[in-house]
Amino acid sequence: MKHEVALTNARVVLPDREIDGTVVLSQGKISRVEEGRSSLPKAQDMEGDYILPGLVELHTDSLEGHLHPRPSVTWPTLPAVIAHDAQITAAGITTVLDALRIGRLMNDNYRPEALHDMADTITRARADGQLRADHLLHLRCEVAVADVQEHFEGVADQPLLRLVSLMDHTPGQRQFVNMAAFRAYFKERYRMDDAEADAAIAVQVENHNRNAAGNRQRLAEICRDKNIRLASHDDATAAHVEEAASLGFAISEFPTTMEAAGAAHDHGLTTIAGAPNVVRGGSHSGNIAAADLAAEGVLDALSSDYVPTSLLHAAFILHRDLGEPLPDAMAVVSRNPARMVGLDDRGEIAPDMRADLIRVQLHNGTPLVRSVWREGQRIA
Repeated sequence: MKHEVALTNARVVLPDREIDGTVVLSQGKISRVEEGRSSLPKAQDMEGDYILPGLVELHTDSLEGHLHPRPSVTWPTLPAVIAHDAQITAAGITTVLDALRIGRLMNDNYRPEALHDMADTITRARADGQLRADHLLHLRCEVAVADVQEHFEGVADQPLLRLVSLMDHTPGQRQFVNMAAFRAYFKERYRMDDAEADAAIAVQVENHNRNAAGNRQRLAEICRDKNIRLASHDDATAAHVEEAASLGFAISEFPTTMEAAGAAHDHGLTTIAGAPNVVRGGSHSGNIAAADLAAEGVLDALSSDYVPTSLLHAAFILHRDLGEPLPDAMAVVSRNPARMVGLDDRGEIAPDMRADLIRVQLHNGTPLVRSVWREGQRIA
C-alpha cells in the first residue's frame, strides 16, 4: 500500500468552494480530497484550521535584503540564500521566483559579477536539497543601463529561469511620475542635497534617452527567441501596455494606474500588483491602490515584493474587505501566478496536483502559518 498522509478536520479551500474535510497526500501529490473526517488511524488533526494551496511568489526583493543586510555589507551568498528560503517558507510560499537585478541605478551594492554567483548558488543549493521551497529565477533588467544586454546574455540560459521583467526606474515616468515625490525619496535614500540629487537625476534621464528603447527592443527579441516569459514593469499608460503587447510581453507587473491595468487586460496581458500595497491600504509611491484594481476585476496576481508575509495577509484582506470568495482570493496568490509562468502542476488543492500546502490559523483577522508541506513533505 502507498504511504499516505491524511490532513483531517480542516477547512479546505478548493478552487471553487470551501469544505470541512480531509486532504490525503501520497507520493508528493494530492491523491484525494474528501468531505468530513478521515477514518485513517494516523490522520493528522488540523483542529479546524485552514488548509490552503502553497503560495506562489513571482517577484520578491527578499533575497537582496539578505545579501545586503546593511548598505556597506555583503553577506556570503549561500547563507543569504538559505536565510531567504527560511523566511519565505515560513510565510507559506512553496514556490518562489528569486528576483535578481541586472543593472546599477546608483552607487549601491549592485555588482555585475555577483549575478552569476547568485544564480549558480541557487541552482546548486536547490539540486543539493538545501532549500525548503522550490526556487526558480526571475531576472529584472534595467533597460536604461548601457550594459544590461551584455550581462543578461551571460545568464539567459540558466535552466531555472522562468521570467524576465524589463524595468525603467528613470524619474519622471512609470513608477516615479511625481518628480517632487521622487526627489524627496531620492535624497533620503542616497543622502544627497538638492544639487547632488538634481545632478544624479539628470544622469539617469540621459541614460534613459540613450539606452532604454534599444535595450527594451533587443531584450524582448532575445526572450522571444528563447521562449522566456516577459513582464513589463510599472506600466503607467495605455501606450506603455501597447508597446509591451507589440513586443510579446505576457504580464504587466505593478501597473501604476487603472488605465494601464485596464489596457493590459484589453491586450491579453495578465497583471501583478504588490501585496504590501493591499496590506498598507495603498501604494507607498502614490500610485493606484491594488485593492482598487481587484475591485475593478483587473488584478490577476499579487507579489509579496519586499515583505514575504504580505502575500497571505493580502489574500485574506481581499476576502474580508472586498468580499472576494476565499477560493478566488487564494487563486491570486497561488494558482494564477503559477499559471502565468507555466507551472500547471501546483497552486490549487485537487487530485494529482503537487502536494504543496499550508496550514493557516486566523488571529484577529491576521493569518498565521502553522505548517507547510512541499510535495507532501513537511518543511515548516
